[in-house]
Amino acid sequence: MKKLSVIVPTYNESENVGNLVNQIDYALKGIPYEVVFVDDSRDNTPKEIERVMSENPNVRMFHREGESGLATAVLKGFEIAKGDYMAVMDADLQHPPAILRPMYVVLESGVDICVPSRFIKGGSDGGLGPYRKLVSGVARYIGKIFLPCLRKISDPTSGLFMFKSSVVKGADLRPIGWKILIEVLAMGSYDKVVEIPYKFQARPAGESKLSSKVTVEYLKQVAALMKRAKKGSEASVVRYSKERVKAMEKSYGI
Repeated sequence: MKKLSVIVPTYNESENVGNLVNQIDYALKGIPYEVVFVDDSRDNTPKEIERVMSENPNVRMFHREGESGLATAVLKGFEIAKGDYMAVMDADLQHPPAILRPMYVVLESGVDICVPSRFIKGGSDGGLGPYRKLVSGVARYIGKIFLPCLRKISDPTSGLFMFKSSVVKGADLRPIGWKILIEVLAMGSYDKVVEIPYKFQARPAGESKLSSKVTVEYLKQVAALMKRAKKGSEASVVRYSKERVKAMEKSYGI
């Protein structure tokens, strides 16, 4: 079986990392995996990750001093990950770790990228408040208007996705801010994307990092990708139902 690297950028998430790893470990029983925390925290999150590492040999951490930012943290994760497949998810448990298993099954079927979506049948963005729903919706449609590679994707600004490591090998990734997926879709090497439904969850602890700075960074990123995007709209994008993915899990014995 292919090894999966789950890349988790963290900034002051000490209340969530233990629960997150427990849920990832449960979701990926029987699948070779590693969790790679790239940490910029200024609280006791590194100590909490070290505690988790002492209990779970599949967990690693790269703690950065004097550097910050989700985009560069995820790129560092890509650099040090050892998996054949890579997943990116948030540490705040708004991305349910249980979705990692069906994502893995989709990639095992030969798909290049799997994007869980809140906006297809069976999905939900109920974990977002009204303001964040508005900001997220505007960001999605701005991306779709200016970047052809996003137009077939229902949830292109998601922070939750999984892909074959070959997708980003040699890719000129220069993400700004939080929207790493649009960078991968614009600059990666792939032929097929599959979307599966998932339900975005409410944050159980800690505070959201959303700010006006994040919005400005996203607009700068879209503008930059308009000039250098490698991909257009030629890739195949298919949507799988929950029932189809469950049938695939049984078929693959995963």
